[in-house]
Amino acid sequence: MTTVKLNKYIVLFLMVLFCSCIKAKYDDDFVPGDPLPPAGGYNSSDEVFKKFLVSYWNFDDNNNETISNTAPTQTANAATVDGGIRGKALSLNGGYVYFTKQFDAFKTTVFKSWSISVWIKVKNNGSKRTMVLQLARKDTTAPGCINFTLNTNGFPASNDSVLRINPTFTTVTAGTQDNLNNVLDKTNLNNWNHIVLTYDGTTGVFDNWLNGIKVGNFPNRGTGNSLFNAFEPNEIIIGSNYNGIPGKVPGADANVAPMTGMIDDLRVFNRPLSSANIKALYYLGKDQK
Repeated sequence: MTTVKLNKYIVLFLMVLFCSCIKAKYDDDFVPGDPLPPAGGYNSSDEVFKKFLVSYWNFDDNNNETISNTAPTQTANAATVDGGIRGKALSLNGGYVYFTKQFDAFKTTVFKSWSISVWIKVKNNGSKRTMVLQLARKDTTAPGCINFTLNTNGFPASNDSVLRINPTFTTVTAGTQDNLNNVLDKTNLNNWNHIVLTYDGTTGVFDNWLNGIKVGNFPNRGTGNSLFNAFEPNEIIIGSNYNGIPGKVPGADANVAPMTGMIDDLRVFNRPLSSANIKALYYLGKDQK
């Protein structure tokens, strides 16, 4: 009798383990735990949290947003080139990619929490900040709803080991909140680097990640009356803010110049990514998967 009961428990344990493995591999919603392999049980970056992926640019054939197949309204000094982290990449030489469309995914009622994942190659320049992506507020001088800014102005071009990540977002009271990384030297600016921003609308926690490591120093500034708000109408600018686009209403931040560098595999989710999912995107990207 004891042997039979023991065998039943062993069978039950194996069934639970098998189901867990299946879930880890195939469930879009699954949040892998740290004991799993670095890739989190995923086979490619395209599997990671795909249920909550709302915008994606792979830059393989063109600069279109691939989920809606929306082409940019305007581009400048932008080319699709070989040598991306996965396939081809967007190369900007003092340039940008600009979408005037109000994407449904970024409307106030549905865009409460979010994550932005991107691979970049960019250098410090000692003079101007770099805007990786802006969820701009259409035709205003106000800051964008999201300003994915790098302080490339803070270090000379000769410094290729330090990257200052300094994103901001607008709050429900029309103010701004930011985060700033306290880990600066975990990178080589001659290589591709993976940056992730995550914001949780239920807690207000705003995190910065660099190459799979949480580096933000001020994650709790966006709480209380300082929760994020996606003001409408809004637009998407990759590589610049309004100041860099001819004919547009300039914003207040003239310290930002159109980007010189490369961008690849730009993903926007409407949920905060877990640490395991961020590490999965990092390790899979390094493996070009």
